[in-house]
Amino acid sequence: MKLRISLLRAVLAAALVSSSLPLQAADAAVAGKWTAQVPGRDGQTRDVTFNFKTAGDTLTGTMSGRQGDVEIANGKLKGDEVSFDVTMTMQGSAMKMTYKGKVAGDEIKFTRHREGSDRTSEFTAHRAK
Repeated sequence: MKLRISLLRAVLAAALVSSSLPLQAADAAVAGKWTAQVPGRDGQTRDVTFNFKTAGDTLTGTMSGRQGDVEIANGKLKGDEVSFDVTMTMQGSAMKMTYKGKVAGDEIKFTRHREGSDRTSEFTAHRAK
């Protein structure tokens, strides 16, 4: 009976450890500095830097560009997918942008959508070396 209980504990411990590995892998895959050429309103691209921090399935950090540093909100990690919102103030009006991306190695392929618009834009961020 003691052997069965010990074996059961060992199996449960192994299952717990292995179930947390995908989240740790996602953390490691996304955390850090990423750079991108993001499409602008006038057809020009803008240099943007993302500084991501991760904790479990939560994504935080900043996006830096012409507007300075902007905090990431509502950040989520799910497998190889990331999503977050950024709200910027332009000419006195708040503008919320939603970013959704898929991580593949040292790239994140993003789709960006502005709240209140039906247009989206796509770009790829690269892990800073």
